[in-house]
Amino acid sequence: MALILSSLSQGLLWSVMAIGVYITFRILDIADLTAEGSYPLGAAVCATAIVSGLNPLIATLLAFAGGLGAGLVSGLIHTKLKIPALLTGIVTLTGLYSINLKVLGKANVALLGQKTLVTELYDMGFTKTASVMIIGGIFVLLVILLLTLLMKTQIGLALRSTGDNIPMSESNGINTDNMKILGYMISNGLIALCGALLCQNNGYADLNSGVGTIVIGLASIIIAEVVIRNLSIGWRLSSVVLGSIIYRLIILAILSIPGMDADLVKLFSAILLAIVLFIPELQKKLKIRQPKLS
Repeated sequence: MALILSSLSQGLLWSVMAIGVYITFRILDIADLTAEGSYPLGAAVCATAIVSGLNPLIATLLAFAGGLGAGLVSGLIHTKLKIPALLTGIVTLTGLYSINLKVLGKANVALLGQKTLVTELYDMGFTKTASVMIIGGIFVLLVILLLTLLMKTQIGLALRSTGDNIPMSESNGINTDNMKILGYMISNGLIALCGALLCQNNGYADLNSGVGTIVIGLASIIIAEVVIRNLSIGWRLSSVVLGSIIYRLIILAILSIPGMDADLVKLFSAILLAIVLFIPELQKKLKIRQPKLS
């Protein structure tokens, strides 16, 4: 039971990143690999700020700002230099490796004995798992609420329109380049925010922690879409949280198999992503109807 609760709490934190990936992958229809650089950037900025004596909440917000900056760079490279989205992500995440190393100063930074959002709740009498679930729940609710409100504004509708049909959007006076840049910034800001939260949960920031981040985000999104389709934007963002939790539980179930090597978790994550990506195609072939929620 303790492991299940731990996976639930981890799923809540990871869902912030999954929602960020959803912005570029589904709303803008862009596969953005910047996530693998902005995630450790958020962890690096947060850990460094906390070690320097900054309030953990301010450190978390600084990490979010760092992610916005990474997204801005990717957005400008993609829209102004006309570099394809996939290559844009590779360029940015490669550059971020050096930046993250400079921010951290070494391969990893420990937060032992430092005050974090998790330890503050722990000191108030909550258990470690409960503390993580409270923090994850608060941030997830805020993210979903703010994004749902944004998507119903003219800017949000323009953002969604850009992802659906660029020529039509441009003919209606929408600056699609600006919308793409905005999407990149929001996405990577949330991914960096997730890095900051998980850094405080794990007690350290690692330079290579971003490896496989995009796989986790995509798997959470596809699992959510397989479980329930045809949702409004608010419900879809909420379903991504469910997908993230289910993903963590699946990984827990795999690692719980007797004799399973924990070093193979990335391999199983990749295999799981391949499977969930194939499920929608399999459903089409078998003509399986899925439940609707509007």
